[in-house]
Amino acid sequence: MGSGAMTNPIDDIYHADVILIIGSNTHEQHPLVARRVVKAVRDRGARLIVADPRAIGLAGFSDVFIRQRPGTDVALLNGMMHVILAEGLANEAFIAERIDLDSYQALRTVIAAYPPERAAEITGVPADDIRRAARLYGEAGRATILYAMGITQHTSGTDNVTTVANLAMLTGNVGREGTGVNPLRGQNNVQGACDMGGLPNVYPGYQSVTAEAASSKFAQAWGHVPPPRVGLTLPEMVSAAGDGICGLFVMAENSLLSDADANHVRAAFERLELLVVQDIFLTETAQIADVVLPGACFAEKEGTFTNTERRVQRVRQAVEPPGEARADWQIVLDLARRILTLQPTHPAAPFAGWDYRSPAEVMDEIATLTPSYGGISYERLEGQGLQWPCPTPDHPGTPTLHKDRFALGKGRFVPAEYRPPAEEPDADYPFLLTTGRVLFQYHTGTMTRRSPILTDQINEPFVEIHPGDAAQLGVADGDRVHVQSRRGEVDLAARVTEIVPPGVVFIPFHFAEAPANALTNGALDPTAKIPEFKVCAVRVTRV
Repeated sequence: MGSGAMTNPIDDIYHADVILIIGSNTHEQHPLVARRVVKAVRDRGARLIVADPRAIGLAGFSDVFIRQRPGTDVALLNGMMHVILAEGLANEAFIAERIDLDSYQALRTVIAAYPPERAAEITGVPADDIRRAARLYGEAGRATILYAMGITQHTSGTDNVTTVANLAMLTGNVGREGTGVNPLRGQNNVQGACDMGGLPNVYPGYQSVTAEAASSKFAQAWGHVPPPRVGLTLPEMVSAAGDGICGLFVMAENSLLSDADANHVRAAFERLELLVVQDIFLTETAQIADVVLPGACFAEKEGTFTNTERRVQRVRQAVEPPGEARADWQIVLDLARRILTLQPTHPAAPFAGWDYRSPAEVMDEIATLTPSYGGISYERLEGQGLQWPCPTPDHPGTPTLHKDRFALGKGRFVPAEYRPPAEEPDADYPFLLTTGRVLFQYHTGTMTRRSPILTDQINEPFVEIHPGDAAQLGVADGDRVHVQSRRGEVDLAARVTEIVPPGVVFIPFHFAEAPANALTNGALDPTAKIPEFKVCAVRVTRV
Protein backbone atom coordinates (compact mmCIF):
# COMPACT_ATOMS: atom_id res chain seq x y z
CA MET A 1 0.00 0.00 0.00
CA GLY A 2 2.96 2.28 0.51
CA SER A 3 2.72 3.11 4.22
CA GLY A 4 3.61 1.43 7.50
CA ALA A 5 0.96 2.63 9.92
CA MET A 6 -2.72 2.31 10.82
CA THR A 7 -4.77 3.26 7.78
CA ASN A 8 -7.74 4.43 9.88
CA PRO A 9 -8.28 6.23 13.20
CA ILE A 10 -9.15 4.27 16.32
CA ASP A 11 -12.67 5.71 16.47
CA ASP A 12 -13.39 4.16 13.07
CA ILE A 13 -13.63 0.79 14.80
CA TYR A 14 -17.04 1.86 16.06
CA HIS A 15 -18.31 2.22 12.47
CA ALA A 16 -17.19 -1.21 11.23
CA ASP A 17 -19.74 -3.89 10.40
CA VAL A 18 -17.16 -6.63 10.95
CA ILE A 19 -13.96 -6.48 13.01
CA LEU A 20 -11.20 -9.05 12.48
CA ILE A 21 -8.64 -9.23 15.30
CA ILE A 22 -5.64 -11.44 14.60
CA GLY A 23 -2.40 -11.74 16.57
CA SER A 24 -3.49 -9.14 19.12
CA ASN A 25 -4.50 -9.71 22.74
CA THR A 26 -6.26 -6.36 22.47
CA HIS A 27 -8.01 -6.50 25.84
CA GLU A 28 -4.70 -6.70 27.73
CA GLN A 29 -2.26 -5.00 25.36
CA HIS A 30 -4.44 -2.15 24.03
CA PRO A 31 -7.36 -1.94 26.48
CA LEU A 32 -8.68 1.41 25.24
CA VAL A 33 -8.84 0.06 21.70
CA ALA A 34 -10.59 -3.04 23.06
CA ARG A 35 -13.22 -0.78 24.61
CA ARG A 36 -14.01 0.58 21.13
CA VAL A 37 -14.40 -2.99 19.87
CA VAL A 38 -16.77 -3.97 22.69
CA LYS A 39 -18.76 -0.78 22.21
CA ALA A 40 -19.13 -1.47 18.46
CA VAL A 41 -20.33 -5.02 19.21
CA ARG A 42 -22.77 -3.99 21.95
CA ASP A 43 -24.09 -0.70 20.55
CA ARG A 44 -24.07 -1.28 16.79
CA GLY A 45 -24.21 -5.04 16.53
CA ALA A 46 -20.82 -5.25 14.83
CA ARG A 47 -19.71 -8.82 14.14
CA LEU A 48 -16.38 -9.89 15.63
CA ILE A 49 -13.87 -12.46 14.41
CA VAL A 50 -11.01 -13.28 16.79
CA ALA A 51 -8.08 -15.37 15.55
CA ASP A 52 -5.59 -16.23 18.29
CA PRO A 53 -4.08 -19.42 19.74
CA ARG A 54 -5.21 -18.29 23.21
CA ALA A 55 -8.78 -17.67 24.34
CA ILE A 56 -8.14 -13.97 24.89
CA GLY A 57 -10.68 -11.73 26.61
CA LEU A 58 -12.34 -10.52 23.41
CA ALA A 59 -12.97 -14.11 22.28
CA GLY A 60 -15.99 -14.05 24.59
CA PHE A 61 -17.52 -11.28 22.47
CA SER A 62 -16.81 -12.92 19.12
CA ASP A 63 -19.13 -14.43 16.54
CA VAL A 64 -16.28 -16.63 15.29
CA PHE A 65 -13.31 -17.60 17.47
CA ILE A 66 -10.44 -19.24 15.59
CA ARG A 67 -7.59 -20.95 17.47
CA GLN A 68 -4.87 -21.37 14.88
CA ARG A 69 -1.60 -23.10 15.73
CA PRO A 70 1.07 -20.49 16.48
CA GLY A 71 2.92 -19.55 13.30
CA THR A 72 0.22 -20.61 10.80
CA ASP A 73 -1.38 -17.23 10.08
CA VAL A 74 -0.50 -17.19 6.36
CA ALA A 75 -2.27 -20.50 5.81
CA LEU A 76 -5.32 -19.29 7.73
CA LEU A 77 -5.61 -16.02 5.81
CA ASN A 78 -4.93 -17.70 2.47
CA GLY A 79 -7.70 -20.18 3.29
CA MET A 80 -10.11 -17.32 3.99
CA MET A 81 -9.18 -15.65 0.70
CA HIS A 82 -9.74 -18.97 -1.14
CA VAL A 83 -13.34 -18.96 0.11
CA ILE A 84 -13.81 -15.30 -0.78
CA LEU A 85 -12.61 -15.90 -4.35
CA ALA A 86 -14.52 -19.18 -4.77
CA GLU A 87 -17.80 -17.67 -3.56
CA GLY A 88 -17.58 -14.42 -5.54
CA LEU A 89 -17.04 -12.18 -2.51
CA ALA A 90 -13.99 -10.34 -3.91
CA ASN A 91 -14.59 -6.66 -4.73
CA GLU A 92 -13.77 -6.90 -8.43
CA ALA A 93 -14.69 -3.27 -9.13
CA PHE A 94 -12.26 -2.02 -6.46
CA ILE A 95 -9.56 -4.34 -7.74
CA ALA A 96 -10.02 -3.26 -11.36
CA GLU A 97 -9.79 0.42 -10.42
CA ARG A 98 -7.21 0.47 -7.65
CA ILE A 99 -4.97 -2.64 -7.85
CA ASP A 100 -2.15 -3.76 -10.13
CA LEU A 101 -3.83 -6.58 -12.09
CA ASP A 102 -0.67 -8.63 -12.64
CA SER A 103 -0.33 -8.90 -8.86
CA TYR A 104 -3.99 -9.97 -8.67
CA GLN A 105 -3.34 -12.85 -11.01
CA ALA A 106 -0.29 -13.84 -8.96
CA LEU A 107 -2.46 -13.82 -5.82
CA ARG A 108 -5.14 -16.00 -7.42
CA THR A 109 -2.48 -18.53 -8.44
CA VAL A 110 -1.16 -18.87 -4.88
CA ILE A 111 -4.56 -18.83 -3.19
CA ALA A 112 -5.81 -21.66 -5.40
CA ALA A 113 -3.58 -24.03 -3.43
CA TYR A 114 -5.22 -23.19 -0.05
CA PRO A 115 -8.76 -24.59 0.04
CA PRO A 116 -10.18 -24.57 3.59
CA GLU A 117 -9.43 -28.27 4.02
CA ARG A 118 -5.70 -27.75 3.40
CA ALA A 119 -5.69 -24.64 5.59
CA ALA A 120 -7.38 -26.70 8.30
CA GLU A 121 -4.64 -29.35 8.17
CA ILE A 122 -1.96 -26.68 8.66
CA THR A 123 -3.70 -24.46 11.21
CA GLY A 124 -5.73 -26.96 13.24
CA VAL A 125 -8.83 -24.79 12.63
CA PRO A 126 -11.93 -26.65 11.35
CA ALA A 127 -12.55 -25.91 7.66
CA ASP A 128 -16.12 -24.79 8.40
CA ASP A 129 -14.84 -22.16 10.86
CA ILE A 130 -12.52 -20.83 8.15
CA ARG A 131 -15.51 -20.62 5.80
CA ARG A 132 -17.64 -18.84 8.42
CA ALA A 133 -14.95 -16.25 9.10
CA ALA A 134 -14.33 -15.69 5.38
CA ARG A 135 -18.01 -15.20 4.60
CA LEU A 136 -18.52 -12.88 7.53
CA TYR A 137 -15.57 -10.71 6.51
CA GLY A 138 -16.18 -10.93 2.75
CA GLU A 139 -19.89 -10.05 2.92
CA ALA A 140 -19.39 -7.05 5.22
CA GLY A 141 -20.13 -3.60 3.91
CA ARG A 142 -17.28 -2.24 6.05
CA ALA A 143 -14.68 -4.49 7.65
CA THR A 144 -11.60 -3.54 9.61
CA ILE A 145 -8.55 -5.56 10.66
CA LEU A 146 -6.61 -5.07 13.90
CA TYR A 147 -3.32 -6.88 14.40
CA ALA A 148 -0.26 -6.63 16.61
CA MET A 149 2.94 -8.48 17.42
CA GLY A 150 1.26 -11.87 17.27
CA ILE A 151 1.41 -11.30 13.51
CA THR A 152 4.81 -9.62 13.16
CA GLN A 153 7.05 -11.51 15.61
CA HIS A 154 7.59 -14.58 13.43
CA THR A 155 10.15 -15.67 10.87
CA SER A 156 7.20 -15.26 8.50
CA GLY A 157 6.21 -11.88 9.98
CA THR A 158 6.57 -9.94 6.73
CA ASP A 159 4.48 -12.56 4.91
CA ASN A 160 1.86 -12.35 7.66
CA VAL A 161 1.54 -8.59 7.25
CA THR A 162 1.34 -8.63 3.45
CA THR A 163 -1.27 -11.40 3.64
CA VAL A 164 -3.38 -9.29 6.03
CA ALA A 165 -3.14 -6.44 3.52
CA ASN A 166 -4.06 -8.82 0.68
CA LEU A 167 -7.27 -9.78 2.50
CA ALA A 168 -8.29 -6.14 2.97
CA MET A 169 -7.57 -5.17 -0.64
CA LEU A 170 -9.26 -8.29 -2.04
CA THR A 171 -12.54 -7.16 -0.45
CA GLY A 172 -12.10 -3.42 -1.03
CA ASN A 173 -11.89 -2.69 2.68
CA VAL A 174 -9.42 0.18 2.35
CA GLY A 175 -9.82 3.95 2.20
CA ARG A 176 -13.27 4.19 3.80
CA GLU A 177 -14.67 4.79 7.27
CA GLY A 178 -14.88 1.59 9.29
CA THR A 179 -12.40 -0.31 7.12
CA GLY A 180 -8.63 -0.57 6.91
CA VAL A 181 -5.53 -2.46 8.01
CA ASN A 182 -4.56 -1.34 11.47
CA PRO A 183 -1.35 -2.46 13.20
CA LEU A 184 -1.57 -1.64 16.91
CA ARG A 185 1.79 -0.31 18.05
CA GLY A 186 3.37 -2.02 21.02
CA GLN A 187 4.71 1.07 22.80
CA ASN A 188 3.57 4.65 23.12
CA ASN A 189 5.96 6.27 20.63
CA VAL A 190 7.07 3.42 18.37
CA GLN A 191 5.25 5.05 15.46
CA GLY A 192 7.01 8.36 16.11
CA ALA A 193 10.42 6.68 16.38
CA CYS A 194 9.91 5.00 13.01
CA ASP A 195 8.60 8.24 11.48
CA MET A 196 11.77 10.01 12.63
CA GLY A 197 14.16 7.53 11.00
CA GLY A 198 14.62 5.09 13.87
CA LEU A 199 15.09 2.34 11.27
CA PRO A 200 18.26 1.20 9.50
CA ASN A 201 17.11 1.88 5.94
CA VAL A 202 15.44 5.30 6.01
CA TYR A 203 15.83 8.92 7.00
CA PRO A 204 12.92 10.67 8.75
CA GLY A 205 9.70 10.36 6.80
CA TYR A 206 10.67 6.94 5.36
CA GLN A 207 13.00 8.51 2.81
CA SER A 208 15.45 5.84 1.67
CA VAL A 209 19.10 6.21 2.70
CA THR A 210 20.07 4.69 -0.66
CA ALA A 211 18.16 7.33 -2.67
CA GLU A 212 20.55 10.00 -3.92
CA ALA A 213 17.95 12.78 -3.76
CA ALA A 214 17.17 12.01 -0.10
CA SER A 215 20.85 11.80 0.89
CA SER A 216 21.58 15.11 -0.83
CA LYS A 217 18.67 16.82 0.89
CA PHE A 218 19.72 15.69 4.37
CA ALA A 219 23.41 16.35 3.71
CA GLN A 220 22.57 19.92 2.75
CA ALA A 221 20.50 20.39 5.92
CA TRP A 222 22.80 18.57 8.34
CA GLY A 223 26.20 19.18 6.79
CA HIS A 224 27.00 15.47 6.69
CA VAL A 225 25.22 12.12 6.40
CA PRO A 226 26.51 8.56 6.71
CA PRO A 227 27.38 6.60 3.56
CA PRO A 228 24.28 5.66 1.51
CA ARG A 229 23.91 2.07 2.70
CA VAL A 230 21.38 0.28 4.86
CA GLY A 231 22.45 -0.09 8.47
CA LEU A 232 21.95 -2.93 10.94
CA THR A 233 18.81 -3.98 12.75
CA LEU A 234 18.92 -4.63 16.50
CA PRO A 235 19.48 -8.42 16.21
CA GLU A 236 22.22 -7.79 13.66
CA MET A 237 23.91 -5.35 16.03
CA VAL A 238 23.80 -7.96 18.79
CA SER A 239 25.37 -10.55 16.49
CA ALA A 240 28.11 -8.10 15.51
CA ALA A 241 28.89 -7.03 19.10
CA GLY A 242 32.57 -7.52 19.75
CA ASP A 243 33.14 -8.49 16.13
CA GLY A 244 32.64 -5.38 14.01
CA ILE A 245 30.83 -3.32 16.65
CA CYS A 246 32.89 -2.33 19.68
CA GLY A 247 30.47 0.15 21.26
CA LEU A 248 26.70 0.36 21.64
CA PHE A 249 24.43 3.18 22.82
CA VAL A 250 21.13 1.79 24.15
CA MET A 251 18.40 4.37 24.73
CA ALA A 252 15.23 3.43 26.66
CA GLU A 253 15.49 -0.27 25.77
CA ASN A 254 15.89 -3.05 28.31
CA SER A 255 17.42 -5.51 25.85
CA LEU A 256 18.36 -8.17 28.38
CA LEU A 257 14.65 -8.83 28.97
CA SER A 258 13.01 -7.69 25.73
CA ASP A 259 15.22 -9.34 23.08
CA ALA A 260 14.95 -12.94 21.93
CA ASP A 261 17.50 -15.46 23.19
CA ALA A 262 18.40 -13.22 26.12
CA ASN A 263 21.44 -15.27 27.17
CA HIS A 264 22.95 -14.67 23.75
CA VAL A 265 22.23 -10.93 24.11
CA ARG A 266 23.95 -10.75 27.52
CA ALA A 267 27.02 -12.56 26.18
CA ALA A 268 27.15 -10.21 23.18
CA PHE A 269 26.90 -7.09 25.35
CA GLU A 270 29.68 -8.35 27.60
CA ARG A 271 31.97 -8.59 24.55
CA LEU A 272 31.62 -4.87 23.85
CA GLU A 273 34.40 -2.42 24.69
CA LEU A 274 31.80 0.18 25.64
CA LEU A 275 28.11 -0.12 26.55
CA VAL A 276 26.20 3.10 27.25
CA VAL A 277 22.60 2.95 28.50
CA GLN A 278 20.31 5.97 28.70
CA ASP A 279 17.15 5.27 30.69
CA ILE A 280 14.91 6.50 33.48
CA PHE A 281 15.65 3.58 35.85
CA LEU A 282 18.60 1.27 36.45
CA THR A 283 17.25 -1.56 34.31
CA GLU A 284 18.80 -5.01 34.00
CA THR A 285 20.62 -3.75 30.89
CA ALA A 286 21.79 -0.57 32.62
CA GLN A 287 23.25 -2.65 35.44
CA ILE A 288 25.87 -4.14 33.10
CA ALA A 289 26.63 -0.85 31.29
CA ASP A 290 29.95 0.99 31.45
CA VAL A 291 28.17 4.36 31.45
CA VAL A 292 24.59 5.14 32.49
CA LEU A 293 23.00 8.41 31.37
CA PRO A 294 19.86 9.20 33.42
CA GLY A 295 17.03 10.35 31.19
CA ALA A 296 13.84 12.19 32.04
CA CYS A 297 10.46 10.48 31.86
CA PHE A 298 7.49 11.74 29.83
CA ALA A 299 6.19 14.02 32.58
CA GLU A 300 9.61 15.65 33.05
CA LYS A 301 10.20 16.98 29.52
CA GLU A 302 8.68 18.70 26.53
CA GLY A 303 8.13 16.96 23.23
CA THR A 304 5.69 15.00 21.11
CA PHE A 305 4.42 11.46 20.83
CA THR A 306 3.06 10.00 17.61
CA ASN A 307 0.58 7.34 18.62
CA THR A 308 -0.67 4.22 16.91
CA GLU A 309 -3.17 6.10 14.71
CA ARG A 310 -0.47 8.47 13.39
CA ARG A 311 -1.62 11.26 15.70
CA VAL A 312 1.14 13.68 16.72
CA GLN A 313 0.43 15.02 20.21
CA ARG A 314 2.17 17.48 22.52
CA VAL A 315 3.73 16.34 25.79
CA ARG A 316 4.24 19.12 28.34
CA GLN A 317 6.63 19.12 31.25
CA ALA A 318 4.77 18.81 34.55
CA VAL A 319 7.64 18.36 37.04
CA GLU A 320 11.39 18.78 37.13
CA PRO A 321 13.56 15.73 36.43
CA PRO A 322 15.00 14.21 39.62
CA GLY A 323 18.69 14.26 40.47
CA GLU A 324 20.95 14.36 37.41
CA ALA A 325 18.27 13.22 34.96
CA ARG A 326 17.90 15.28 31.78
CA ALA A 327 15.63 15.28 28.75
CA ASP A 328 16.78 12.89 26.01
CA TRP A 329 17.15 15.61 23.39
CA GLN A 330 19.45 17.57 25.70
CA ILE A 331 21.65 14.52 26.36
CA VAL A 332 21.96 13.69 22.65
CA LEU A 333 22.66 17.34 21.82
CA ASP A 334 25.40 17.55 24.43
CA LEU A 335 26.98 14.30 23.27
CA ALA A 336 27.04 15.49 19.67
CA ARG A 337 28.70 18.77 20.60
CA ARG A 338 31.38 17.01 22.66
CA ILE A 339 32.09 14.49 19.90
CA LEU A 340 32.60 17.30 17.39
CA THR A 341 34.85 19.13 19.86
CA LEU A 342 36.96 16.01 20.35
CA GLN A 343 37.06 15.28 16.61
CA PRO A 344 37.66 18.61 14.87
CA THR A 345 38.41 16.80 11.58
CA HIS A 346 35.00 15.10 11.53
CA PRO A 347 33.13 16.01 8.28
CA ALA A 348 30.29 17.55 10.30
CA ALA A 349 32.56 19.65 12.53
CA PRO A 350 32.27 22.89 10.53
CA PHE A 351 28.49 22.59 10.47
CA ALA A 352 26.75 25.21 12.59
CA GLY A 353 24.03 22.84 13.74
CA TRP A 354 23.39 21.15 17.07
CA ASP A 355 22.22 24.45 18.49
CA TYR A 356 18.54 23.71 19.11
CA ARG A 357 17.17 25.72 22.01
CA SER A 358 13.94 23.74 22.48
CA PRO A 359 12.03 20.72 21.17
CA ALA A 360 9.86 23.18 19.22
CA GLU A 361 12.89 24.07 17.10
CA VAL A 362 13.53 20.38 16.47
CA MET A 363 9.94 20.05 15.26
CA ASP A 364 10.44 23.00 12.93
CA GLU A 365 13.37 21.18 11.34
CA ILE A 366 11.34 18.00 11.07
CA ALA A 367 8.69 19.93 9.15
CA THR A 368 11.24 21.20 6.63
CA LEU A 369 12.72 17.75 5.92
CA THR A 370 9.81 15.33 6.38
CA PRO A 371 6.96 15.83 3.88
CA SER A 372 4.35 13.96 5.94
CA TYR A 373 5.08 16.29 8.89
CA GLY A 374 5.47 19.39 6.71
CA GLY A 375 2.50 21.25 8.20
CA ILE A 376 3.06 20.29 11.84
CA SER A 377 4.32 22.78 14.41
CA TYR A 378 3.92 23.13 18.16
CA GLU A 379 1.46 25.96 17.59
CA ARG A 380 -0.80 23.61 15.62
CA LEU A 381 -0.65 20.78 18.15
CA GLU A 382 -2.94 22.36 20.72
CA GLY A 383 -5.94 20.18 21.55
CA GLN A 384 -6.13 16.75 19.91
CA GLY A 385 -3.03 17.01 17.72
CA LEU A 386 -2.77 16.16 14.02
CA GLN A 387 -2.61 12.91 12.06
CA TRP A 388 0.00 12.63 9.35
CA PRO A 389 0.28 13.07 6.45
CA CYS A 390 -0.10 16.77 7.12
CA PRO A 391 2.02 18.30 4.34
CA THR A 392 1.27 22.03 4.63
CA PRO A 393 0.56 24.55 7.43
CA ASP A 394 -3.11 24.80 6.37
CA HIS A 395 -3.66 21.04 5.97
CA PRO A 396 -6.10 19.53 8.52
CA GLY A 397 -4.28 16.20 8.77
CA THR A 398 -5.35 12.84 7.36
CA PRO A 399 -7.47 10.53 9.52
CA THR A 400 -7.91 7.89 6.77
CA LEU A 401 -5.19 6.84 4.34
CA HIS A 402 -5.62 5.68 0.72
CA LYS A 403 -9.06 7.23 0.20
CA ASP A 404 -8.78 7.82 -3.54
CA ARG A 405 -5.47 6.19 -4.34
CA PHE A 406 -2.75 4.24 -2.57
CA ALA A 407 0.47 5.94 -1.55
CA LEU A 408 2.12 3.76 -4.22
CA GLY A 409 -0.45 4.71 -6.83
CA LYS A 410 -1.82 1.26 -7.67
CA GLY A 411 -2.09 -1.12 -4.75
CA ARG A 412 -0.18 -4.36 -5.13
CA PHE A 413 -0.98 -7.83 -3.87
CA VAL A 414 2.04 -9.63 -2.41
CA PRO A 415 1.01 -13.29 -2.17
CA ALA A 416 2.83 -15.55 0.29
CA GLU A 417 3.18 -19.29 0.68
CA TYR A 418 2.93 -20.81 4.15
CA ARG A 419 6.30 -21.46 5.78
CA PRO A 420 6.45 -23.31 9.11
CA PRO A 421 8.11 -21.71 12.14
CA ALA A 422 11.87 -22.04 12.47
CA GLU A 423 11.44 -24.45 15.38
CA GLU A 424 8.61 -26.92 15.92
CA PRO A 425 7.90 -29.42 18.71
CA ASP A 426 9.63 -32.79 18.75
CA ALA A 427 10.15 -35.66 21.18
CA ASP A 428 12.69 -33.71 23.25
CA TYR A 429 10.79 -30.39 23.27
CA PRO A 430 7.13 -31.34 22.82
CA PHE A 431 5.40 -28.02 23.59
CA LEU A 432 5.05 -24.78 21.63
CA LEU A 433 5.86 -21.69 23.70
CA THR A 434 4.30 -18.35 22.85
CA THR A 435 4.91 -15.12 24.77
CA GLY A 436 3.10 -11.85 25.40
CA ARG A 437 1.90 -9.36 27.97
CA VAL A 438 -0.66 -9.24 30.78
CA LEU A 439 -2.97 -6.38 31.64
CA PHE A 440 -1.34 -5.29 34.91
CA GLN A 441 2.30 -5.29 33.78
CA TYR A 442 3.96 -3.65 30.80
CA HIS A 443 6.87 -4.74 28.63
CA THR A 444 9.93 -5.44 30.82
CA GLY A 445 8.32 -4.02 33.97
CA THR A 446 10.77 -1.12 34.18
CA MET A 447 7.94 1.18 35.28
CA THR A 448 4.95 -0.98 36.15
CA ARG A 449 6.80 -3.27 38.58
CA ARG A 450 7.61 -0.17 40.64
CA SER A 451 3.88 0.57 41.08
CA PRO A 452 2.39 -1.06 44.21
CA ILE A 453 -1.13 -0.80 42.77
CA LEU A 454 -0.11 -2.87 39.73
CA THR A 455 2.18 -5.30 41.51
CA ASP A 456 -0.63 -6.12 43.94
CA GLN A 457 -2.50 -7.55 40.93
CA ILE A 458 0.20 -9.64 39.23
CA ASN A 459 3.83 -9.61 40.30
CA GLU A 460 5.23 -13.07 39.74
CA PRO A 461 6.02 -15.03 36.60
CA PHE A 462 3.81 -17.90 35.51
CA VAL A 463 3.26 -20.31 32.66
CA GLU A 464 -0.19 -21.21 31.33
CA ILE A 465 -0.68 -24.96 30.69
CA HIS A 466 -3.77 -26.72 29.35
CA PRO A 467 -5.46 -29.04 31.91
CA GLY A 468 -4.92 -32.10 29.70
CA ASP A 469 -1.21 -31.40 29.41
CA ALA A 470 -0.95 -30.62 33.12
CA ALA A 471 -2.56 -33.96 34.01
CA GLN A 472 -0.05 -35.86 31.89
CA LEU A 473 2.81 -33.94 33.53
CA GLY A 474 1.44 -34.46 37.04
CA VAL A 475 1.21 -30.68 37.49
CA ALA A 476 -1.48 -28.97 39.58
CA ASP A 477 -2.40 -25.30 39.51
CA GLY A 478 0.24 -23.32 41.43
CA ASP A 479 2.96 -26.00 41.23
CA ARG A 480 6.48 -24.92 40.34
CA VAL A 481 7.55 -26.11 36.91
CA HIS A 482 10.79 -26.05 34.94
CA VAL A 483 10.52 -24.80 31.35
CA GLN A 484 13.50 -25.38 29.08
CA SER A 485 14.29 -24.64 25.44
CA ARG A 486 17.44 -25.21 23.41
CA ARG A 487 18.66 -21.80 24.57
CA GLY A 488 17.75 -21.41 28.22
CA GLU A 489 15.59 -22.44 31.16
CA VAL A 490 13.35 -20.87 33.81
CA ASP A 491 11.43 -21.98 36.91
CA LEU A 492 8.01 -20.47 37.56
CA ALA A 493 4.47 -21.20 38.77
CA ALA A 494 2.00 -23.17 36.65
CA ARG A 495 -1.44 -21.81 35.82
CA VAL A 496 -3.61 -24.67 34.66
CA THR A 497 -6.14 -23.13 32.29
CA GLU A 498 -8.06 -23.67 29.07
CA ILE A 499 -6.98 -20.21 27.88
CA VAL A 500 -4.22 -22.08 26.02
CA PRO A 501 -4.96 -25.04 23.73
CA PRO A 502 -3.35 -28.46 24.21
CA GLY A 503 0.32 -28.52 23.25
CA VAL A 504 0.81 -24.76 23.73
CA VAL A 505 2.18 -22.93 26.78
CA PHE A 506 2.24 -19.17 27.36
CA ILE A 507 4.68 -17.08 29.43
CA PRO A 508 4.51 -13.26 29.84
CA PHE A 509 7.92 -11.65 29.34
CA HIS A 510 7.73 -8.95 32.06
CA PHE A 511 9.60 -10.79 34.80
CA ALA A 512 13.37 -10.77 35.29
CA GLU A 513 13.10 -13.66 37.78
CA ALA A 514 11.96 -15.97 34.96
CA PRO A 515 12.64 -14.16 31.68
CA ALA A 516 10.61 -15.69 28.88
CA ASN A 517 13.15 -14.42 26.38
CA ALA A 518 15.80 -16.69 27.86
CA LEU A 519 13.83 -19.36 25.99
CA THR A 520 12.73 -17.68 22.76
CA ASN A 521 14.28 -18.25 19.36
CA GLY A 522 16.54 -15.64 17.77
CA ALA A 523 15.74 -16.88 14.25
CA LEU A 524 14.90 -13.86 12.06
CA ASP A 525 12.33 -12.92 9.47
CA PRO A 526 14.50 -12.60 6.33
CA THR A 527 13.04 -9.22 5.36
CA ALA A 528 12.20 -7.34 8.56
CA LYS A 529 14.89 -9.13 10.62
CA ILE A 530 12.54 -9.46 13.60
CA PRO A 531 13.06 -12.52 15.86
CA GLU A 532 10.48 -15.28 16.25
CA PHE A 533 9.30 -14.32 19.74
CA LYS A 534 5.92 -16.02 19.32
CA VAL A 535 6.93 -19.62 18.56
CA CYS A 536 9.60 -21.95 19.94
CA ALA A 537 9.80 -25.51 21.21
CA VAL A 538 10.11 -26.20 24.96
CA ARG A 539 9.83 -29.01 27.49
CA VAL A 540 7.97 -28.65 30.79
CA THR A 541 8.64 -30.68 33.93
CA ARG A 542 7.32 -30.46 37.47
CA VAL A 543 9.93 -29.19 39.96
